[in-house]
Amino acid sequence: MSAYNPELPRSAAGRHNPWLVAVVSSIATFMEVLDTTVASVSLYHIAATMGVSYNEALWVITSYIVANALILPVSGWLANMLGRKRYYMISVALFTFASLLCSIAPTLEWLILARVLQGIGGGGLAPVEQSILVDSFSEKKRPQAFALYGVAVLLAPAIGPLVGGWLTSALSWHWVFLINLPIGLLSLLLCYWLIDEPPLLVQERKQRLREGVRIDGVGLLLIIIGFGALQLCLDRFDIYDGFSSTFIIATAVLALVCLSFLPLWEWYHPRPILDVRLFLHRNFALGAALMFLIGLLIVSTTQLLPQMAQELMGYDAWTAGLTLGAGGVCIMLAMMVTGAIASKLPVQRFLVVLGLLVIAWSMWHFTTLSLQIDFASLMWARVLQVIGLPLILIPVASLSYLGLPPEKSNEASALSTLLRNLGGSIGIAWVVNLLHQRTHLHYERLGEHVIPATTPLSTLSSLADTLYQQARMISYLDIYWVMGLVALLVLWLPLLFRER
Repeated sequence: MSAYNPELPRSAAGRHNPWLVAVVSSIATFMEVLDTTVASVSLYHIAATMGVSYNEALWVITSYIVANALILPVSGWLANMLGRKRYYMISVALFTFASLLCSIAPTLEWLILARVLQGIGGGGLAPVEQSILVDSFSEKKRPQAFALYGVAVLLAPAIGPLVGGWLTSALSWHWVFLINLPIGLLSLLLCYWLIDEPPLLVQERKQRLREGVRIDGVGLLLIIIGFGALQLCLDRFDIYDGFSSTFIIATAVLALVCLSFLPLWEWYHPRPILDVRLFLHRNFALGAALMFLIGLLIVSTTQLLPQMAQELMGYDAWTAGLTLGAGGVCIMLAMMVTGAIASKLPVQRFLVVLGLLVIAWSMWHFTTLSLQIDFASLMWARVLQVIGLPLILIPVASLSYLGLPPEKSNEASALSTLLRNLGGSIGIAWVVNLLHQRTHLHYERLGEHVIPATTPLSTLSSLADTLYQQARMISYLDIYWVMGLVALLVLWLPLLFRER
């Protein structure tokens, strides 16, 4: 055990080794982030078992994402009011219990309700872990600590489809949720034994309670309606044919009104539930913007790759998932190396610039692919894409908290995680819509160059299939080209970070 460090009075490690605490807090975060993708490959099995359509089964994913988005903005406030350790353990317990309810769900309605509870329990795990790492490590060691956090939040979505596909095929879809039970119980026990609630945080919480718990009701209502409507709009955008749907228009307008009014209300409220004044700190505002971009660039393209492999190259779900799995292994190695390098560098913002350049290069590399690409080339293209991620995530996570009041770490972590998740949701909705638009455009353009066939083997249907495949492939490449351009356009942003 390490001795208590008076220079870190908010540390959750107490007299325990902070690295042990970092590992323990990452267990539940990994489990929660994994659940955002692990159930996606089981939807056909869930629909068949419960006698519903695939689109109805998609609410299993939507309900979790919406509930997660609702709890994220207020998780910092809840951690302050309930106590960080207590709130974290309540979240783990609720997530684990909801996983059990999911596994025994007899109907779709039961499963959706259980997924809502699971999303509420899981929403606070990642930001609280981030807060624990900020408070438990010195500025010099934070890059290495955030490398461990990065493994949890980036590796989990990459291997989620692999794990979900294997469990569903080998056992049943129920095990996609049952697997969380032993992990959740282990996390609860280790958190109880190893994570401390430092005396300073206890005193601050008692002081807040003495002053009276005043809930910002209007702010809470705006968050629930605004973020709930936004996530519903983004998640169902493609399914309901975009803005041709009254549902999409209504949720978009509702989200726009509520989320436009929310910052104004929270700015002038004496005790806001969402502290928007944190964006006055330059480093935090820059870090939040870059976290949004990480979600936009990586989460959306992570979904595209296995989809492209299955749709155009005939891969099954397991083989398509392996293209992401190889990248996941490289993420672990790159995180450790980048964390060690960043902790020794006096200037970290140039690492972020290098990371953006690597991602832009990898996106350009994707634009050179064709329908004839083999598995190994596709896998290495993914590896190239994720190598740049640690160069962005670790320095950004570390620099974002420089100059920020220590007592604001809970709220700051919640906002940062919220923006990363929103970036992913917006990115997915955007690329799916763009994919359909570009496919239609390229199909028409290619069709203009078709000439009458002189051989009886070229039937109309086979020609149409070939045109569609080519148009679809070009559309995928268009998206990678756009994402690479986005990465290049924000190269100047990290240079604004203050390093002292």
